[in-house]
Formats: sequence, C-alpha cells, structure tokens
Amino acid sequence: MTGPQATMLADGRRLHLNHGPIDLIVEGFGDDDERRAAYAQATARFQTILTELVAELPGLRQPAGPAARTFQGPTATRMEAATSALADGGFITPMAAVAGSVADEMLAALTAGRRLEKAYVNNGGDIALHLARGQSLTLAVAGTGNGFADRATIRAEDPVRGVATSGWRGRSFSLGIADAVTVLARNAAAADAAATLIANAVDLPGHAAVARVPARDLAPDSDLGHRLVTQGVGPLPTDDIATALNAGAREAERLRRQGLIEAAALFLRGESRICGLIAPVEPSTKISGRKPVHA
Repeated sequence: MTGPQATMLADGRRLHLNHGPIDLIVEGFGDDDERRAAYAQATARFQTILTELVAELPGLRQPAGPAARTFQGPTATRMEAATSALADGGFITPMAAVAGSVADEMLAALTAGRRLEKAYVNNGGDIALHLARGQSLTLAVAGTGNGFADRATIRAEDPVRGVATSGWRGRSFSLGIADAVTVLARNAAAADAAATLIANAVDLPGHAAVARVPARDLAPDSDLGHRLVTQGVGPLPTDDIATALNAGAREAERLRRQGLIEAAALFLRGESRICGLIAPVEPSTKISGRKPVHA
C-alpha cells in the first residue's frame, strides 16, 4: 500500500485524498487564499489519520456499549461516541461509523481557523458539511426511485451537518436487504452509524430469496464475526417489500424521536419510506448519486 496521496482534480476546485481504503473528495468555497490554506491543513491532517486508526483497530472492532470507552485518536473517539449512543438498538461496533468519522475529522481540519463560505468532505458517500450563515449545499440521494426526487438541499439553518448512506449493495457488509438508506444527522459519524442500524432493520429474516454468508467467511477480521451478511436478494413480493421497509422505518422513527437523526430515506426495489423532513428539490435526471452537487 502506498502512502497518503493528495492531488487536485482536473476541475482545479476539488482536492482528492487517498490512502488505502480512505478515498476523499474535498471542496471548499470562498476566497482563493483561504481555500488554499484550508486544503493545506486538510492534506497535513490526512498524513496520519489511517495509521492512527490501524493502531486502535482491535478495540474499534469490539461491540460498543452505552458507556463510551476511551480511545487515543480523535477519529476513533468520534467513532465510539457515535456508536455508543446507538448501542441500545442492538449489536454495533465503532467500525459502523468509520467513514463518517473520518469525514468529520477531515472537515474539522479543513475549516479550522479558515473563513470558508461552505465546504464538504465526501468519503465514498458519507459526507461532512460546513455551511456559513446564508449558505446551502444540494446533495444527491442514493437509491432514489418511484418518483422520489434525487436531490435534497441542506441549508445553514438546518440542524444537519452529516449525510450517510448504507445498504447491502454498498462498500460495507449489511445484515439487511435495503438497496439504500440515506440518513441526515448532526454530523457524518452519527449519520453513518444510524444508516447502518436502519439498513440492518430493513430485513426479512429467514426469507428464501435472500442469500446470506457469515461475515468472517468473506473477511476473516470483520467486526461482524459469524453474523450473516447479505450477498444477494432475489425477487420479492410487494407485501414482503413493504414488510421490510416498514421494519426499517420503525427503527428510523425510533432514532429520530431520540434526537439521534434528523431524517432518513429508505429504498428497496423501487419502493421507499421517508422518516422526518427531507426537503427535495425539483426532480432531475436520476443519478447514481453519492456526491454533492453544489448550488
């Protein structure tokens, strides 16, 4: 594995940071000198973020509990805080919040002491946002269909600074069958952890159309161990789709009522459920959509 890489993309506006499994797109808006300084700060912080996490992996792969444990690194601490808040909802480890926590940590480095109008750090679809007063960002929503607009606008006055998407088709293993669950929360770590739990809840336990494999058979060091992760979903009757989505919607509403998320959109086989207020913009051409579209 090569070391941390930092390059400007061809558009001259976005910074690409890559190291092993971490792949970030970073963009800041504002004065050119401020933006350059912000990118330098983000690049400097990125040099050690992966090695810090690797050093604490054994603990990060252990189940979280209601009482947050102590970790050394700031990113690991973010992961633990996000998942310990959800520990009463079932099995979850800090790894469920790793992508969102990295995005939050990098956004903090990007904006520290800088005067940016707005900014985002996109970690493979888990996104941390910075919005100064009067600013907004429009983001694509993964898994859209059945007439749902494919973008939502986040405004500075909204209590949302993190967006994350989970599902069995994503980069990480899922215990459920959701095509996608997108969550809006106060930060990306909280959104990431909650999206994992809600996507797990969109499920039909024991259904013959769902192919599952123990996580450890696919990745021996997986934090999910022997738990069965979804590897394929066959044809599903309409009633079964509704049953699975309703189960996920109940979990999303539970988290919303606890103040742990602001909103969620759940998608399965062209059907959807919405929890909380997601204000979509006018529908546009459907996109695969896990990166922000700035407005």
